[in-house]
Amino acid sequence: MRIGDYIKIVNTFEAMKRNTRHSWLSDGRHESVAEHSWRLTLMAYFLKDEFPGADIDKILKMCIFHDIGEAFTGDIPAFVKTAEDEKTEENTVDKFISTLPEEYRTELAALFDEMNRLETTEAKIYKALDKMETLIQHNEADISTWLPLEYEMNLVYGEKEVQFSEYMKELKKAVNEETVRKIEAEKMLAD
Repeated sequence: MRIGDYIKIVNTFEAMKRNTRHSWLSDGRHESVAEHSWRLTLMAYFLKDEFPGADIDKILKMCIFHDIGEAFTGDIPAFVKTAEDEKTEENTVDKFISTLPEEYRTELAALFDEMNRLETTEAKIYKALDKMETLIQHNEADISTWLPLEYEMNLVYGEKEVQFSEYMKELKKAVNEETVRKIEAEKMLAD
């Protein structure tokens, strides 16, 4: 790849470091899209022993690239994201991928297709972890950053995505238990 093309691609993804998500960090600042993707990738890496038959390299790539559309569209929180927003993001990703050199274009187009279909174990792992990372981050943030709808939504968010695996169901259960503890602790302080 020509150096100029390489730098242009790298510059494109700087937006993922700048663009913030709805989530807050424990230190009180907004989480960036890149920070979410980074930790999601770490979470996947540390699950490789739980899914020995899965292609960990593919899962890591899914985690790294899953939100590249947000480099162009910014983050739209799940609770307000419409089907039209999803289509716009998908079209933006497709357009970006089409500008890449053939080797990368082919690999990333296939990767996004697999992620969107959610038929493979790898895609299911990535998707479940994507939801769990979001919830874990919410639990780490101060509860004052939560919107009222998140008190209930956080307990059901990702429920469908974890059903393929006993391990993921246990992870969701543990995350929910932390969510409940956080809500109950806030109630105790208010009383």
